[in-house]
Amino acid sequence: MAREAAGEVKRFSAPAAIPLGLTSSEAHRRRDEFGPNTVADEAPPRWRVFLLKFWGPIPWMLEAAFLVQLGLGEYVEAAVVGGLLLFNATLGFVQEGRASAALAALKKRLAPTALVRRDGEWVRLPAFELVPGDVIRLPLGAVVPADAAIVSGSVMVDQSMLTGESVPADANPGKEAYAGSLVRRGQAIAEVTATGSKTYFGRTAELVRIARSVSTEQAAIFGATRNLAVVNGTIAAFIVLYAYAAALPAADLVRLAVTALLATIPAALPATFTLSAAFGAQILARRGVLLTRLSAVHEAAAMDVLCADKTGTLTLNALEVVEITAMPGFDRERVLSLAALASSEVDQDPIDDAIRRAAIQATGQGTTERLVRFVPFDPASKMSEAFVVDRGGHEQRVIKGAFETIAAVAEVPPGAARLVNDLAERGHRVIALAMGAPASLRLAGLIAISDPPREDSAGLISSLRELGVRTVMVTGDSTVTAAAIAGKVGIRGNVCPPERLSSEVNADEYGIFARVLPEQKFRLVQALQQAHHIVGMCGDGTNDAPALRQAQIGIAVSTATDVAKAAAGMVLTEPGLSGIVFAAREGRIAFQRLLTYTFNMLTKKIEIVLFLAIGLGLTGHAVMTPALMVLMLVTNDFLAMSLTTDRASPSPSPSVWRMRNITAAAVVLGACKLGFSTAILAVGMHELGLTPGELQTLAFVTLVFGAQGLLYVVRERGHMWSSMPSIWVVAASTADIAIVSVLALSGTLMEPLPWRVLATVFVAVAGFALMLDQIKLLVRSAVSIA
Repeated sequence: MAREAAGEVKRFSAPAAIPLGLTSSEAHRRRDEFGPNTVADEAPPRWRVFLLKFWGPIPWMLEAAFLVQLGLGEYVEAAVVGGLLLFNATLGFVQEGRASAALAALKKRLAPTALVRRDGEWVRLPAFELVPGDVIRLPLGAVVPADAAIVSGSVMVDQSMLTGESVPADANPGKEAYAGSLVRRGQAIAEVTATGSKTYFGRTAELVRIARSVSTEQAAIFGATRNLAVVNGTIAAFIVLYAYAAALPAADLVRLAVTALLATIPAALPATFTLSAAFGAQILARRGVLLTRLSAVHEAAAMDVLCADKTGTLTLNALEVVEITAMPGFDRERVLSLAALASSEVDQDPIDDAIRRAAIQATGQGTTERLVRFVPFDPASKMSEAFVVDRGGHEQRVIKGAFETIAAVAEVPPGAARLVNDLAERGHRVIALAMGAPASLRLAGLIAISDPPREDSAGLISSLRELGVRTVMVTGDSTVTAAAIAGKVGIRGNVCPPERLSSEVNADEYGIFARVLPEQKFRLVQALQQAHHIVGMCGDGTNDAPALRQAQIGIAVSTATDVAKAAAGMVLTEPGLSGIVFAAREGRIAFQRLLTYTFNMLTKKIEIVLFLAIGLGLTGHAVMTPALMVLMLVTNDFLAMSLTTDRASPSPSPSVWRMRNITAAAVVLGACKLGFSTAILAVGMHELGLTPGELQTLAFVTLVFGAQGLLYVVRERGHMWSSMPSIWVVAASTADIAIVSVLALSGTLMEPLPWRVLATVFVAVAGFALMLDQIKLLVRSAVSIA
């Protein structure tokens, strides 16, 4: 290379005495005491995860119905219920397992081998065999295998993915190098201070393992099931007690109890949430957003706070020259050219690389000076040097380093210190350059280097604000740098002093959190959740992984580490941050579809159980059988899953589940629909003189047709004709009505009914739907359900 031809010289500080290291026996003893240098993996076996899918309120109800029907010898009905149970469990099982993936990625980042001094000899051992007290060698390009204190030599380590600091840190004797960081310059001997889960990196892995957040999706499913159990369970108990008091035969009493139980079960609810998420995931994938956890699309709908990491997320995590201030006698181009001569080509120093790139862009690397000798950065002098020959043949010395270092050996014009302070207050790192005769140097210029914001960061913050989502910055970088970047991208709020960071901090008071450790990011997300926020966390580094896992929706950018991607629920696969806004909007569309399904389901379930009670009192016998109720689960509940494809518009604010309001509105509409269904049953009994079997068929047809009318009423916030339903909704409704009509006309699984009766019920349902639509408008104006 050109610089090598010019006589590039490596210079290091005098080495300190190198420790002898541990003996093999002592290392073995310490390994027994401290454990291996690995991250503990306590993920449960997959078979146990699958079995847990059969544990919960909805599985319990289905399992009870399955066992009772087996006991009654109703094997077909039992098989259908068992199939529904297995379908829900399998669908949920295949979408899980992200915690084990996150831990696997964390373990991969540990260096596979390390140069260790054992028994006085240097040997290469697997990294998991390291113990505290081991002496290790850290060459250029190595991944630090464990937390270690530098004993001899000096290295520059890139810890941006661990600490969030965009500028690499110098580690001199006595300083610490963290496991998982990358040696970007120099080489050193170090003594291991911590291994495995006790390292800075390992504590991050442990936080990922224990991080858990309550899903809004799980809360919604539990809320719907709980409300149904309270309302319908009470009614079902009274039905059974009434039937017992009326001396109903024991077999009929058991069948009635099973029918009431089946009427209460929201069998398709978990599957509908999963299907909705899968449908949303397909749409997001086409926009460069990959879901690693399906429920993330629903969490995005409710997100009202986004915690955004700075380095690599809001910024590019690539240092650039952003400003050059030339001193008298120099111009900007010459300052850059001279700085490039004093920058290494081979050390992979990000500051030197940024200066060289800027010089090439500005001057094409052209310069009037000819390089004679280059001296790389020396930790002892804290500067790099270049010896050049100018056009007149005179030797000149060029030095580059921090302003304080250069000011100590060069003449500095008045006002230079003020310029440095101004640049530093704007979040820049300032590099000073001096030139002159070897014994007479003067300041040539100041170079401001920074990690600039992404082009779309400001647009992201603005778009999220319009959607009702507040963005806060959470970074391991300095308060000055954090505040400067926050101002550029439009993040509002005060800077939280580092000493006030704790689990008790009121996170709503601040917009910027700086000097934040991985544990503190994790605790900050928890604090926001305890304040009843639905939290999103956007990051790219290993230090972000615990917070990504703890947040309801963790978002990893396209340049994120494998660790961050595995911990997140959503990964942006394309550069930029626009996928976050699109995910929020798509999540809110999915929420509106699920809200329609849940509102529709609750209304039907409340009506059906009450209808069973009134029908028993009106006719003296059960108006529905277990077989008809199982048939309704298939032809009604599961076909209603087509609502996950319906046309919907996103809410302008975060979408949250208001289950009490939804249940209250469902009770009102359910009562209205109950009145209609009861009237049809009374007409069939008193006006048409139908037999008990025909009345059961009439009740079944009325409930199914009425459910389809209800679906079109509740799918729209306004009038039911305000928008066209999707083709899948229309197709499912048509199939439902057609299947039920064929079964009722042919007498399959039920007593047959004349076609005129079916036509009359259909027309009556259509008219009732128009009236119910008006009632819905009144209910929604009085009760906020979304």
